[in-house]
Amino acid sequence: MRYSALAILKQALRGHTGWPRQWRSPEPKSSYDVVIVGAGGHGLGTAYYLAREHGITNVAVIDKGWLGGGNTGRNTTIIRSNYLYDESSRLYDHALDLWEGLSQELNYNVMYSKRGVMMLAHSVHDVQSFQRHIHANRLNGVDNQWLSPREARAFCPPLSISPDARYPVLGAALQKRAGTARHDAVAWGYARAAARLGVDIIQNCPVTAIRRDRSGAVAGVETARGFIRAGKVAVSAAGHTSVIMETAGVRLPLESFPLQALVSEPVKPVFPCVVMSNTVHAYISQSDKGELVIGSGTDQYTSYSQRGGLPLIEHTIAAICEIFPIFTRMRMLRKWGGIVDVTPDRSAIIGKTPVAGLYVNCGWGTGGFKATPGAAHTLAWTVAKNEPHPINAPFTLERFITGRLIDEAAAAAVAH
Repeated sequence: MRYSALAILKQALRGHTGWPRQWRSPEPKSSYDVVIVGAGGHGLGTAYYLAREHGITNVAVIDKGWLGGGNTGRNTTIIRSNYLYDESSRLYDHALDLWEGLSQELNYNVMYSKRGVMMLAHSVHDVQSFQRHIHANRLNGVDNQWLSPREARAFCPPLSISPDARYPVLGAALQKRAGTARHDAVAWGYARAAARLGVDIIQNCPVTAIRRDRSGAVAGVETARGFIRAGKVAVSAAGHTSVIMETAGVRLPLESFPLQALVSEPVKPVFPCVVMSNTVHAYISQSDKGELVIGSGTDQYTSYSQRGGLPLIEHTIAAICEIFPIFTRMRMLRKWGGIVDVTPDRSAIIGKTPVAGLYVNCGWGTGGFKATPGAAHTLAWTVAKNEPHPINAPFTLERFITGRLIDEAAAAAVAH
């Protein structure tokens, strides 16, 4: 069923009892052309683009838990493309182009809000770094502009620009085209659209190993429901990617860290945009429910825990309270964590592996959600054609051998 105002009206007259399930929950078949490991936004999006753009519909998306229960449902929903390096800005801006029309394409409201992302400068180094970003972005056709402290305060009234602050605001870089989207709606929209095209979505079915045939190529995956043959396997399993890939004999330059976030009690609309501070390592926005959504950097230790340590949260809250004194009396409602996989240069790996028929999409660190449609679109191209898309061609495993790194961490001090 296609969603529309007329469909809502018809269902209202029937007491909303006629809505069909958004996607099927089939038993896995014995074999597929492509198996995608991980039913987050990246995996579901890859399945959708494989079916819609490449005509490959004999596809299964397999997840150990429920659809969107991993990092897709645990992030802080920020979308932006103002990265420094050419390769990064092309990839994230490609994703941003897709974000703008995603609700219409999927016939599902992903609640993309173009509210702007403002990045604060607190030192001379910050000012020089962000102005460098702005010039680099403009050369790549990415919108970004410099704001004075007063202009930043006018764009985001709760911001304190007191010169007596420990980290005074000396200016800000603003990408107006950036914003937020509803993370679970993205997963549901891709799942519904992919299922409509014939993709099987198999939940609560852990993949325990990737099997190879005598020639060394991919043969399929071992799961909790038995072996499933596949001509191609693509892994988009975020923090657990390295564990799954090791079963195929592929070691990846990844480390997994907890990444925490928290929300406050809901209040009326007071925060009009997204604000990030690399120096104090915190960022904040307001959800549609009125909660202040707050995030920080990764924990300092590797772990598969989805809780994280309290000291990092204390540091983040202290930083937010200093930049936004208006929020000092707010109560925090809940916190949670996700598991992010981080590469040495803090940029993703998207492409083929040394194993024939095995593809990987990983290493997004804290930037995975904003790249969702772009990563899925380019990975689908790579899987279908067995060659990289021009946009994801620089993001291969081989760069760690050649030394052609895309070091966004060194460029920005943080890769949010």
